[in-house]
Amino acid sequence: MTAVHSRSPRWYSVPARVFVLTFIGTLLTFSITLFFAIFGTVILAALHGVHPDMRVAYRHVALPVALVAGGIIFVLVVINEIRHYRQSKTLTAIERMG
Repeated sequence: MTAVHSRSPRWYSVPARVFVLTFIGTLLTFSITLFFAIFGTVILAALHGVHPDMRVAYRHVALPVALVAGGIIFVLVVINEIRHYRQSKTLTAIERMG
């Protein structure tokens, strides 16, 4: 039977993962919100018989929603990554003892 040794978790991987996951989550939120905001803008403009102003979809809908969601995503990812780091560190220490 061969022993598999896991390496101990590195602290510098936590901020990197937090940055990447926050960026991807914010970008996805922005794109999905923008998609629906453009549809809403086009539908409202068609109902009122005017040309759609896409700046509204970007500036007043998608960007604020993405910024708020980015803040929430950041806090949740930080909590999750710290919990994961501490758990991995503990499990590695237990593995080395046994």
